[in-house]
Amino acid sequence: MDRTQKEEQVSSLRETLEGAELVVVTHYSGLTVAEMGQLRGQIREAGANFKVTKNRLTKLALAGTKFEGLSDMFSGPTAIAYSSDPVAAAKASVNFSKTNEKLVVLGGAMGTESLDVNGIKALATLPSLDELRAKLVGMISTPATRIAGVLQAPAGQVARVIGAHAQAGE
Repeated sequence: MDRTQKEEQVSSLRETLEGAELVVVTHYSGLTVAEMGQLRGQIREAGANFKVTKNRLTKLALAGTKFEGLSDMFSGPTAIAYSSDPVAAAKASVNFSKTNEKLVVLGGAMGTESLDVNGIKALATLPSLDELRAKLVGMISTPATRIAGVLQAPAGQVARVIGAHAQAGE
């Protein structure tokens, strides 16, 4: 790889990291190609991305970004999972590492806040942004359906009372 290719890769990675809310740093030593494909698929389904990176180039790309504090984690066979959703990359990485011991979560960062392994695992237990939106919509729509039911009930009772009086009057 010549110098211009390296510079392009660094600038591309920097742009990618600037658009991310969460970065999870992992070691992937010993994963087969099939397992890497499975990992990438699971992370993609969660709405995140996974990239094997060169440590030296990644450290250069991290310089001057909000994730600059992560540069100490880049030694050995490292890869990053990143997403604009603050939970997706953590959830997918941690779930895969539970089933495959070869993927080791080292830590990460959410914005300027550095997270250790326990921080990433705690973040992975949170519901995703889509799940939170669904819960919020459910909470908002539930009272409306209850109100509609309550408003319909008295009208139905009045109609039954009038119907009963009408039958009694005949």
